[in-house]
Amino acid sequence: MSVPTRPIVLAHAAYRLGDAYRARGAPEPFVEVHDLPGLEAAVADAEVLVVSGLWRDTLLERAPRLRFIQSVSAGTDQFPKGALRERGIRLASAQGGNERAVAEHALALMLGLTRRLPEALRNQAAATWRPMIADPARRERELGGQTLLVIGLGRIGTRIARLAQAFDMRVIGLRRRPLQAGDPVEAVFSPDRLHDALGQADVVALACPLTPETEGMIDEAALAAMKPGALLINVARGRVVDQDALARALAEGRIAGAGLDCFREEPLPPEAPFWRMETVIVTPHSAGETSHYEGRVIDLLLENLGRLRRGEELVNPVA
Repeated sequence: MSVPTRPIVLAHAAYRLGDAYRARGAPEPFVEVHDLPGLEAAVADAEVLVVSGLWRDTLLERAPRLRFIQSVSAGTDQFPKGALRERGIRLASAQGGNERAVAEHALALMLGLTRRLPEALRNQAAATWRPMIADPARRERELGGQTLLVIGLGRIGTRIARLAQAFDMRVIGLRRRPLQAGDPVEAVFSPDRLHDALGQADVVALACPLTPETEGMIDEAALAAMKPGALLINVARGRVVDQDALARALAEGRIAGAGLDCFREEPLPPEAPFWRMETVIVTPHSAGETSHYEGRVIDLLLENLGRLRRGEELVNPVA
């Protein structure tokens, strides 16, 4: 791929990708858009597109010159990979750009639930000093000594596991590849042993990609396999979880709580039950969102453009 002869299109509803691109010298002309109409207008001349949530498959018919897409997100399930290959359009993910942020967010959700921070915030708003609790079973929990199951031991899952070890948690994982030297887990379960692994866990952290195999993985049967006092943390994709089954399990007290950063439908509709559940922490798919993120995406873009010009393999190639 040669140097782009037309402006690179940077497309995101909120992120300031243009500022990050300018901070790195803006080596090529660019156009920044923040909504779908703007993207539909700009993509007609685009050879290079940086996008994630604003992507629509209909854009392909509007972009005859498109040759490369740098995803803003680590997940790329929104892109039609077969159609991109047919048109000779390369696609790379932003995998690794937010692994630190997402792993820290997963630990924050665990700590928020075990230390009962939502209850503390409600009490603070009501100026209520909670009395001491006589029943030990109703008090805050400690992470140390509990078992964490990490589903998906990629970059994010591996970092979650390492952080959990710092809290003296026992960590096990689920993935296709068996245990290897250097893995930050005590044991690795294969996907066909999901229910066995769930039965051991006090906390389950989802850090897997959305694939046909993982879609709906945490269903009614999987939730029934979890311990009654277990917590579910989802920093993966909403459709990995059967949300209706999860809402029932939480309402009936079959699991103790959930920290949810992603959902089947986003934004999460106001009528969704999770908003009103005292044992749930809802965050707006913000686990990977920090002040450093735009810069990391632009660094990946620039590296991949250089590799394309030199005929080298992309960083995080997808299609």
